[in-house]
Amino acid sequence: MTEIRTIVKQVLSQLGASREARYYLTQYSEDELNFAVIKIGGALIEHQLEPLADALAFLHNLGLVPIVLHGAGPQLDAALLAANVPTVKHEGLRVTTPEVMEVARPVVYRVNRQLVTALEKEGVRAEGIQHGVFECDYLDQEALGLVGDIHRVDLEAIRDAVAGGQMPVVACLGESKTGQVLNINADFAARELIWTLNPHKIIFLTETGGLLDEAGRVISAISLRTDYDWLMQQPWVHSGMKLKLEQIEQILSKLPDTASVSITSVDSLARELFTHRGAGTLIRKGERILEFDQFDDASRERTRHLLETSFSRRLKPDYFDQLPIECVLASESFGAMAIVLKGVDGIPYLDKFAVTPEAQGAGLGAAVWQALVKRCPKLYWRSRVDNPVTQWYFEQTESSYTEKQWVAFTKGLKDFERIRRCKVDSLTRPLSWLDEEHV
Repeated sequence: MTEIRTIVKQVLSQLGASREARYYLTQYSEDELNFAVIKIGGALIEHQLEPLADALAFLHNLGLVPIVLHGAGPQLDAALLAANVPTVKHEGLRVTTPEVMEVARPVVYRVNRQLVTALEKEGVRAEGIQHGVFECDYLDQEALGLVGDIHRVDLEAIRDAVAGGQMPVVACLGESKTGQVLNINADFAARELIWTLNPHKIIFLTETGGLLDEAGRVISAISLRTDYDWLMQQPWVHSGMKLKLEQIEQILSKLPDTASVSITSVDSLARELFTHRGAGTLIRKGERILEFDQFDDASRERTRHLLETSFSRRLKPDYFDQLPIECVLASESFGAMAIVLKGVDGIPYLDKFAVTPEAQGAGLGAAVWQALVKRCPKLYWRSRVDNPVTQWYFEQTESSYTEKQWVAFTKGLKDFERIRRCKVDSLTRPLSWLDEEHV
């Protein structure tokens, strides 16, 4: 245990947020079996095997044992092409004839061994589990052939591996009651395994590092309650992304409201697990985002508490007096909020954007921000140079101007003169905190 603590201190210092990391490490250490399910596509094993093994070894060195589930799609495609066996899909699923299965089994075994071997080279004791987890019926024998529909997940081999300090590496093969080996779609296998385990974390590792928006940027958070229907109607949400969203919505439908799915890259795995902001796309059922244009006594006190907790400062007693409110957007729990005031030229001014650390970890800050930019496509605001969130603001903005201790930001504005007026207004607005001095 002393050695583990030494390693923990070393690796947490690399994250630059040791308090956050210790918070999550404590949560994850409570139940070894339920720490995380990490689903890995075959493409990552093909192209990023060493960094993948290194990222999983990082968790092993913290005394954490994820359950790794992998596919082998690209490898199987290549093997079938080389064997001159056609690849046929039916409603997105691979039709698995006996000829396809003859090629598929050794490919899946090889990919499983590759990942286990790479982990062992990193000093991780790993156990390849190729059979015995997924008990199946035929999904549609006439249309799909040897494709399995999982009716039971047997955790015995996984439990034995975890109890023995080994990282389980599970392949997506199942068996029928008569012992016939069946091919299983990796996302379906992940769904059934997750429903059986209800792990603390559900991670999908991908090469893109998250789901991408219309401009090819990673969407930081998706709240299914507020975003799912809208996203499914967008023309840029199609093919693999659409299928992934549908599958994740189905996974979360049978899990507690606190559950979430993270889609991230190999390089960002540690930040996703051990920092409030995470990295990649966080998908959760989410809270409704409330909108109102005035504070009553109850919401005023909840807002004061949120602001003072988030900023670790005390608001001036008259902060709420005669605020020219454009709108206020808040998560149901008041864990995240944006206070938007009327600004110059009718352009909204973002006066406060506050998120508690726990709400950051739940993706509520990103959900409120997304609601904000939908509600106010034109926006301007300011932030102190030394504010930790300022760097994140630079990633969200289209123009910025730094003057002394402030950075002025605008979003959705093209006219230079309007940008200038917004900058001047934001830098001359009154201060909100008791300990501030007007400089």
